[in-house]
Amino acid sequence: MKKGESIRFAFQQTIPVMLGYIFLGMAFGLMLHNAGYHFLWAFAISLCVYAGSLQFLLVTLLSGGAGLLYSAMMTFFINGRHIFYGLSLVEKYRKMGKRYPYMIFSLTDETYSILCRTKVPADLNENQVMFTISLLNHCYWVLGSLAGGLAGQFVTFDTRGIDFSMTALFVAIMVEQWQEKKNRIPAMTGLVLSFIFLILLGSERFILPSLTVSVFILLCARSYLGRPDAEITEERQR
Repeated sequence: MKKGESIRFAFQQTIPVMLGYIFLGMAFGLMLHNAGYHFLWAFAISLCVYAGSLQFLLVTLLSGGAGLLYSAMMTFFINGRHIFYGLSLVEKYRKMGKRYPYMIFSLTDETYSILCRTKVPADLNENQVMFTISLLNHCYWVLGSLAGGLAGQFVTFDTRGIDFSMTALFVAIMVEQWQEKKNRIPAMTGLVLSFIFLILLGSERFILPSLTVSVFILLCARSYLGRPDAEITEERQR
């Protein structure tokens, strides 16, 4: 019964991602179909690659005959940020036994945001909930991609603007974290550095450098940032 409750709870947390992933996955499937690939390729790539925005770039790489080295470099620059995401979850993942490799593979921006904000009830298995959240998100993306690949054979439509649903999800999560946490230095650090690197490097290359510098600064300041919110509030009131 507890397992069923864990699955139900996990599904409820992933509903916003489901709504975004289904449509984004369909957009990817349609794009791949328009590039001349069979719908089964959409299914296989989403099942085995599962890299969000990189999958859209992958269509261009495949169509243009890009080399392996160039593809590897682009993959690192676009999805290298997941290294930093993983650092905050590695201890929890290690406790998940055989699920550990899949949890690493299935970590995406949206899955990370849900795992960070979700407070698992004490009567539920946290590992089961985390695994189910990751698996459900993966399934949404695969199903969306497959549907898009199939739909591409019959209909076409304008998919511009669909990807904003993911941006909206992150904004909502940030606002929630901002309201809950008294220590807002990490959020401000990320915002300021992201803005600086966006101006310096442009929208295509700013994420990885801003994350790198943010992590370095926050690690240097962890003795202060690690203090309880109550202690920080008391200090501000003096």
